Amino acid sequence: MNFETLISIALGIGLAASSGFRVFLPLFALSVSAYFGMWPLNESWQWLGSTNALIILGIAAITESLAYLVPFVDNLLDTLAVPLAGLAGTAVMASTAADLSPAVTWALAVIAGGGAAAAIKGVNATTRAASTAATGGTANPVFSVLETGAAVVMTLLSLFLPVLAVFVVVFVAVWLYRKYAAYRRGRVQA
Repeated sequence: MNFETLISIALGIGLAASSGFRVFLPLFALSVSAYFGMWPLNESWQWLGSTNALIILGIAAITESLAYLVPFVDNLLDTLAVPLAGLAGTAVMASTAADLSPAVTWALAVIAGGGAAAAIKGVNATTRAASTAATGGTANPVFSVLETGAAVVMTLLSLFLPVLAVFVVVFVAVWLYRKYAAYRRGRVQA
């Protein structure tokens, strides 16, 4: 495996994790980067760098980010976005993986890409549901702004420093696992 392949995998993992915060933002960023020739895409994903894809994904990214600012609409969106995040994570991973066999590409795409995106989106959806229950939805826009910010930061980090993005993903995964384990221990002891 060469350096370019490792970087393409790191890019895919970072963008997939970002899809867990906002489904369309990383796809839009990847479309922009492909349009301007910053990152090459696999042959079957070249359409992502087209003008039409750029416009459609840009509108979708803006609409999604704004819709999450509306309490209760955000919960409805989460219902749809959890499986969509897994699909988006799989897609960005598959579109960026370079010089791998199709079997390895799709295994990585489903496990690393789809898994990272769905796990992050699942945690976000659970947090939003708890916020809705605790505050009647009034705190949800704050969480939405934080999620959009995290999506922007992770996307930019993935595009410009993909290896660092993977370390951030691993750090967040370990942190979330520890929080979940502590929650489970406290729940069992109570």
